[in-house]
Amino acid sequence: MINLLKLCVGTDSVEDLTDWQDSQRGRWPVGHTVHVTRMWPKRAAEVLDGGSLYWVIKGVILCRQRIVGLEQVTGGDGISRCAIIMDASLIRTEAAPRRPFQGWRYLDPKDSPRDLPRARAKDDPLPPALAQALAEIGLR
Repeated sequence: MINLLKLCVGTDSVEDLTDWQDSQRGRWPVGHTVHVTRMWPKRAAEVLDGGSLYWVIKGVILCRQRIVGLEQVTGGDGISRCAIIMDASLIRTEAAPRRPFQGWRYLDPKDSPRDLPRARAKDDPLPPALAQALAEIGLR
């Protein structure tokens, strides 16, 4: 099993991501979220064997979504792309800093941040800069 890591461009918080995904629900299969990306994972079988997409928000991994499928889609420009089909539920994780990158990256399970306990999922989120600072010094 392998995970994917992706920058969540244009959002300032997990709540922003949730709000945006909620606004798009009518476009996607019930109970799922879709993210379209240019490249198809060469390790698709490993991704589909229980992998998740970990979202980097403002330089910090803060949440993940379980990947349930990969589909080939063709855009209006005729270019073939990969649609990552995910469970609609966002699972908050411990904060883990990440430097910027383009596209997506593989994330080994041993390097993936742990899920937050469900009781903490409803906690008021830390400001992104504080979450990043704490993660950088090892106080997730």
